[in-house]
Amino acid sequence: MQLQDRRTPCVGICSTTYGDLICRGCKRFAHEIVSWNGYTVQQRGRIWQRLEQVRDGCIEAHLTIFDESRLRDHGAGTAVPPGVSLLPGGSLLSVAYESLSQAPPEVSLDMLGIRPLEPTHAARTVLREAIDQEFYRRSVAHYERNFKTSLA
Repeated sequence: MQLQDRRTPCVGICSTTYGDLICRGCKRFAHEIVSWNGYTVQQRGRIWQRLEQVRDGCIEAHLTIFDESRLRDHGAGTAVPPGVSLLPGGSLLSVAYESLSQAPPEVSLDMLGIRPLEPTHAARTVLREAIDQEFYRRSVAHYERNFKTSLA
């Protein structure tokens, strides 16, 4: 099962409700959220693909997986969201990302087989926040490059 098998990328309360053009939760654009139910499977798939590519790029920019077996072992016992494949070929980056917030507090990055690329991101919560902030920045850049129109 892949991430795009989930009904929607929504993660909860949508920040577009408060005027954001990009949701701070799922990172979709406001027009995608409004039109989601009217999109074809192919259109939704392209959005999922963009979200996964941007997210995975952000994860790779902030951490390295030095022990895949540790991460797979931990991921099998963690409440990873539906749609994240833990089978061979499944997204280890997704497992790493979700494990940062869902692993029990006593589980260290080392126990997960993960190493931050920035020494100041040694705490799991700090690393996850850095990835989320980068994900949002890249989503804003994508929106501005491809959808924003000037008034002039």
